[in-house]
Amino acid sequence: MGTLAEKILAAHCGREKVRPGEFLNASVDLVLANDITAPLAIREFQRLGVSRVFDAAKVVLVPDHFCPNKDISSAEQAKLVREFARQQGVVYFEVGRMGIEHVILPEQGFVMPGEVIVGADSHTCTHGALGAFATGMGSTDIAVAMATGEIWMKVPPTIKFIYHGKLGEWVGGKDLILYTIGDIGVDGALYSVMEFCGEAIEALPMEGRFTMANMAIEAGAKAGICDVDYKAEEYLRGTVAKGKISGRSRSYSVYRSDEDAEYAGVIEYDVSKIEPQVAFPHLPSNVRPVSQAGDVELDQVLIGSCTNGRLGDLRLAAEILKGRQVNSNLRCIVIPGSQQVYLDALKEGLIETFIGAGIAVSTPTCGPCLGGHMGVLAAGERCLSTTNRNFVGRMGSPDAEVYLANPAVAAASAVLGRIGSPEEIAG
Repeated sequence: MGTLAEKILAAHCGREKVRPGEFLNASVDLVLANDITAPLAIREFQRLGVSRVFDAAKVVLVPDHFCPNKDISSAEQAKLVREFARQQGVVYFEVGRMGIEHVILPEQGFVMPGEVIVGADSHTCTHGALGAFATGMGSTDIAVAMATGEIWMKVPPTIKFIYHGKLGEWVGGKDLILYTIGDIGVDGALYSVMEFCGEAIEALPMEGRFTMANMAIEAGAKAGICDVDYKAEEYLRGTVAKGKISGRSRSYSVYRSDEDAEYAGVIEYDVSKIEPQVAFPHLPSNVRPVSQAGDVELDQVLIGSCTNGRLGDLRLAAEILKGRQVNSNLRCIVIPGSQQVYLDALKEGLIETFIGAGIAVSTPTCGPCLGGHMGVLAAGERCLSTTNRNFVGRMGSPDAEVYLANPAVAAASAVLGRIGSPEEIAG
């Protein structure tokens, strides 16, 4: 017996089964880092005295946080990563051929079900949407993983989240995960795996599943994970059909939790009672239904990030914004999650819709999500964002306020000039 996550970890340490609390060495299938975390990992890697990474095809470096470079310091960071990537021959994404790491890796065929994926970024858990065990680690651990192809970790317990019923209009993965975090708190799944299942998850498009797995860390989780079903299989086939560039073997193993698997807890929700959610400052758990948001005027709306920067997210926003104008009292920024998302959105006319609505459209970058650039907030400003965190100072000034919501709520709020529901303008 075993959970989905336990089965994957067992397979990667040569054992039939593992149990929560056990320590193990597990082989990894993919190691990733970005322009903030890779430099430290590279320096630690060099201190190990190892000349080459364990497998250049399984190490991916993506300069996405401060790139295009915002200043000299970020340029030096990116240069260090670029030179290491060239010297080692690892997979490297450059500006103009890249995007946000947690968007492009699945999109480009680097993520397969049943794999163990580690990254020097807390939102590496995003990739669990494709049935992989994916988790963030510190840069020192990533240095060791790059050198040896292994990680040392404690097996986490699994909490099963079952979502029953049919989703209401304008309700998606962002709302389910915000509602869940609001229920269990930011430490409600501390060092646990959040296993998402139920008919509502089966109905979610892949964008919604990526969003839920992405924000598992906001509940303190070690990983978020979903079963591999026909939608996941279709997504994987699509990366092949589009000629994606990973060049990795397409063979993979699909694991499923046993019926008698032992869980640390089982939590069930009726999604038909959930409306679009808004997380108020300064925690992702400070959640209210959008109907109870009150009159909160905004200075900025941001649509994008590794949480909601995929094509389906932009389609949803464009559906609201088509033929409408952004309120003159605020600015709105749209950041596609990858060059491919940008190109597809351009071909579909979404970019034209955004520009016509008075929106600034950016090249793919994490940028303002972490208060980096291209949308940093001043003191006293309020931003409604489709990103994943709203801590004090997250997007700029510690005296600014960040609210979190889905792309439809963000688009509607951009038109209204305040936090509001899509129903107010789209019916």
